[in-house]
Amino acid sequence: MSDTTTGVIHDIGYQRYQGARLGRAYVVGSLYTHGLRAAFGLGRSAKAKIFPWFAVGVVGIVAVVLTAIRAQINQAVVSYAEFPEILTLLIIFFCAVIGPELVSRDLRTGVLPLYFSRPLRRSDYALAKLAAMVSAVFLLLAGPQLVMFLGAAFDRGSLSGAWDEFTDFAPAVAYSAIHALVYGSLAIVIASLVSRRAIAAGAIAGVFLVTTPVVGILAVMPSVTANQLAGLASPVTLVGGVGDWVFEKSGSDYGIGGWGPLYGATAAGLVGLLVLLLLLRYRKVAS
Repeated sequence: MSDTTTGVIHDIGYQRYQGARLGRAYVVGSLYTHGLRAAFGLGRSAKAKIFPWFAVGVVGIVAVVLTAIRAQINQAVVSYAEFPEILTLLIIFFCAVIGPELVSRDLRTGVLPLYFSRPLRRSDYALAKLAAMVSAVFLLLAGPQLVMFLGAAFDRGSLSGAWDEFTDFAPAVAYSAIHALVYGSLAIVIASLVSRRAIAAGAIAGVFLVTTPVVGILAVMPSVTANQLAGLASPVTLVGGVGDWVFEKSGSDYGIGGWGPLYGATAAGLVGLLVLLLLLRYRKVAS
């Protein structure tokens, strides 16, 4: 007597997908949107929202207070271009927290192979995360600047006065974009190298803060040229030097002398180098 095995095919209702195939561009856009939302804790737990919205609250309060003081004394206490500079430390800590949140978590949980199994290139992932980081820093700075501008423009009471205000506001927004590009790019590259968020956050803050004493040492050397070029040694003073070159032609605050174009070229070169390093990093990760 022999046993016979029979098979049964069950129709469980599988159907072919008939909808639109949105493709790679949609995936990249979704990844960017998700990254930007994650930067501010949207769609995350209440704990994930604490620091981002604390930072938003601080810069918002500063902007409102400065606007109110200006309305009372009819004079700007802090210019639009100076606004990012007085918040440098907060921006550094914002980058140190958000950078690891965007990329270190994915490294630690090992989900990158799942991302790359879809129609998503490694460069797409890297650039989407970078764009989300830079956008988050920019919004943190430009949003309060917009509040300051609206308050000052309405206080002027005329179209010509509002236009004069806008000519001060627009370049300062560009200055905030420079902050966002340099700070955000540096933060995301460092975070992409470390899977533990706490260590990544410490490394990001360390790069910004440890380089500052180097600037101090170079600034007191007997060489005038060394003093003027000292700001190139730190991302904080590098961006500040670019700001002085663009907004303060004398370069008085950071003492850059006539080296403004070099500061601008160095900042642009640094951002380009960081983007290249980020792309190279993701060519080798999660193979």
